[in-house]
Amino acid sequence: MAHPAESEIKTVLSGINLPDSDRNIVDSGVMNSLVVKDGHVQFALDIDPADAEKMEPVRRAAEDAVKSLGGILSVTAVMTAHREVQPEPQQQRQKSQQPQQQHKELLPQIGAIVAVASGKGGVGKSTTAANLAVAFRQMGLRTAMLDADIYGPSLPTMMGITGRPSSPDGKTIIPMEAHGVTCMSIGFLVPQDTAMIWRGPMVMGALEQMMGDVDWGPQDVLIVDMPPGTGDAQLTMAQRVPLAGAVIVSTPQDLSLIDAKKGLNMFRKVDVPVLGIVENMSYFICPSCGERSDIFAHGGAAQAATQIGVDFLGEIPLEMAIREGGDNGTPIVAADPEGDYSRAYRAVAESVWAKVGSSASQTPTPNISFE
Repeated sequence: MAHPAESEIKTVLSGINLPDSDRNIVDSGVMNSLVVKDGHVQFALDIDPADAEKMEPVRRAAEDAVKSLGGILSVTAVMTAHREVQPEPQQQRQKSQQPQQQHKELLPQIGAIVAVASGKGGVGKSTTAANLAVAFRQMGLRTAMLDADIYGPSLPTMMGITGRPSSPDGKTIIPMEAHGVTCMSIGFLVPQDTAMIWRGPMVMGALEQMMGDVDWGPQDVLIVDMPPGTGDAQLTMAQRVPLAGAVIVSTPQDLSLIDAKKGLNMFRKVDVPVLGIVENMSYFICPSCGERSDIFAHGGAAQAATQIGVDFLGEIPLEMAIREGGDNGTPIVAADPEGDYSRAYRAVAESVWAKVGSSASQTPTPNISFE
């Protein structure tokens, strides 16, 4: 099957006009970050947040227009507020005389925002984040969780959530909930098998929308499941919200620890406190004979914490029940609250809360300074 070229898609999108205007979304610069690959199409509409409600029909019309072309397998259009629409010449002159618009305050009703991060993927960061969120809820705290991994969202699977969030007014998004935790993820808004082929501005815009347009309500703590590595999402969080601190997750092996140290140093450079390191997959207990095996070595994270000068928050074993809980949508802390593994996660949560709980509403937004 032949798939439409990028020029054909731009042509059909040129037939979609902005509300109350004779300008179309292509020539005006509203449509950008167009990605076309094997019949899958993704693009963004850069808008003023105040225009979100009236731009929603435009977004739907743009998607429908592209779908009308033969050979299209999927279309994903998102609205972002990363930059303002290019004004017409006469508007440009008027704009230069107006004061610059201030950033919208994000997450004003959240007590403590805690990032769960890792230097590389595959170390169990998302599993740790989900179990910590449930552990905080079991401690009696109003808890929310934000999946900031735009490219690989795992929160819907980890927390067992299906369906899409509602939006009663077309502006505000009502988050989902599972195991007593308020949840939001880009995975709720796009098909599960859709590859997010987005550039940095789209990632930052989507992340800001999930923080600013979601009705989080008052929460004591927000767990942010960060993408692995150091990139746009980490910088957006550090610049736009007052992070109370970051928890670094690593396995004991040297390669993971090298990357974990990079992530730790990144948070230090953006003036975000590092609350400590968790050693995941620390050891394995054979269910048949009870013999312990240090598959990825053991104790590396504790040694690294001592060398770097941060706290070691605890070790979590490599255990089938923990993996099954993540796959089934019921984190082990929810499935077996009194089990040894749940107590290990709760011990980490208690250590983190001891650090951030007393100053949850007093943490200033950090200044970004690279030296």
